[in-house]
This record gives sequence, structure tokens and C-alpha cells, in this order.
Amino acid sequence: MDKIPTETDARDPEKPWSLADFEIGRPLGKGKFGRVYLAREAKSHFVVALKVIFKEQIEKYKLHHQLRREMEIQTSLRHPNILRLYGWFDDDERIFLILEYAHGGELYGLLKKNGHLTEQQAATYISSLSQALAYCHGKCVIHRDIKPENLLLDHEGRLKIADFGWSVQSSNKRKTMCGTLDYLAPEMVENRDHDHAVDNWTLGILCYEFLYGNPPFEAENQRDTFKRIVKIDLSFPPTPNISDEAKNLICQLLVKDPSKRLSIQKIMQHPWIVKNADPKGVCFT
Repeated sequence: MDKIPTETDARDPEKPWSLADFEIGRPLGKGKFGRVYLAREAKSHFVVALKVIFKEQIEKYKLHHQLRREMEIQTSLRHPNILRLYGWFDDDERIFLILEYAHGGELYGLLKKNGHLTEQQAATYISSLSQALAYCHGKCVIHRDIKPENLLLDHEGRLKIADFGWSVQSSNKRKTMCGTLDYLAPEMVENRDHDHAVDNWTLGILCYEFLYGNPPFEAENQRDTFKRIVKIDLSFPPTPNISDEAKNLICQLLVKDPSKRLSIQKIMQHPWIVKNADPKGVCFT
């Protein structure tokens, strides 16, 4: 079967999921609020990742609204480059999210292992990200926390956006400063209103990091990082030897004025992407 049964197509809607429906395997990862395990749905033998979140932590950090929003947004998204959230259930102490299993793990691990990616790998991942974000933005969803730790790879090397914890669904400008330091857009750093263009900015940060191994505005401390972001203090090291077309794409995305950043559609049409990206979105690592 190609997907886990859901309450609408293969289960009695009166019978919610429970832990008894799954065989739990090895741990896949550990986060601030819980853990992720490899699991198998007992009847179908469909393999999933089961994310276990402790209610005590949600209470402590007052994350009820954020978690509910994350679950509602991710459940509604259907795209080959977005990790599926099939459903959820809970008990007295925990909330369980039933997620698509990405066999290849975090893209962060691949980046750290290799130091940097090839232009072909980088272009393929940026292309896949652009397609997924075009889909999200079309549904008024802004992710707001795209980074290598939140990008997973399936068994074929296809990229999957995960972790919609900072995402929001809105057609209005937003005020909340959120995301991860090195990936913040200037408008967030300066506490100005922001929209979907913050995701476009992050594509420029990621493209640079994929090719050079580090985010472009990395500094000794938060204050200096913020200064470099606001000034667009961008430079390209002489090694590795990266093509001018790749640098051109990065420079068109890391623009202070959000309205002047390259659009998602134009990213996908950029000569560097067209020349280097695998049209099937598959990278063998």
C-alpha cells in the first residue's frame, strides 16, 4: 500500500488511533519536546516515523496554539517534497504524530559529512524546495524556518520539507520574529512586517550554505550576525570554485528589499537551476 490508512478511507471513524496500532522500533531522533521513533502500523505493516511530544513540555512553554497550527497546516499539505503528517492521537501524557518516514535522514547530516554539496546536488535541492514553497505560498502558507535540520531525504534522495512548527497560514503581513538565527531575513531582524518573501531569502542562504558549507552571515555572536544580515555583508570565498551562475542566483535572493528578491517562479527558471538540477528531484548521495 502507498499510504497509511486514514480515518476517512480505511478505518472506523469511531475508532481513533492508539499506541496499540503500532509496533515501535528504534529511535530516530530527539528534540526539545520529545522523541521520534521508527514504527510500523500493525495491520498494514506500513512504516512511519512516530513523533512523541510530551504534554508537560507543551504546557511549560505554552505551545498549544503553535502545535495545533503546525498539525493543521502539515496535515493539509500534499506535495512530493513535503513530509506527510498522516494523523495524530494522544494519551494522558503524550501526543503522537504519525509522520512519513524519510529513510535518508536530515540533509544536515549529509552536509556536515561532505563539508559542502556539488552544484548538481545543490541545484536539485533548491529546485525541489522552490517547487514545494510555490505550492505552500499558493495556499498562503509561509514556512519561516527552512534550514538543513528541517529538510529530510527519502530512500531515493528526494528532499522533503519537515517541521512546520513556525509556519503560518495567512495572506496578511506578519510581525512575529521566528526561525533560526543564521537564516533570518533582514525584515525579521529589524522587526518589520514580513510575508512569504522570507522563505525566498532562506533559499538564498541555503544555496550558499550548500555550496560553501556555512551560512553566509555567520559570525562570533548574535549581534554581529544580525549586523551582517542587515548590511547584506555577503562575500564568496575563493574555494570551492563555484560558478558565476550560482553566485548570481544567491545575489538575487539575498536582497534587503523583499519585493526585489527573485520570485519562486524565476528561481525555477534561473539558468543555474535549469543547467544543474535533476528534473526528477533525485540526488544519489
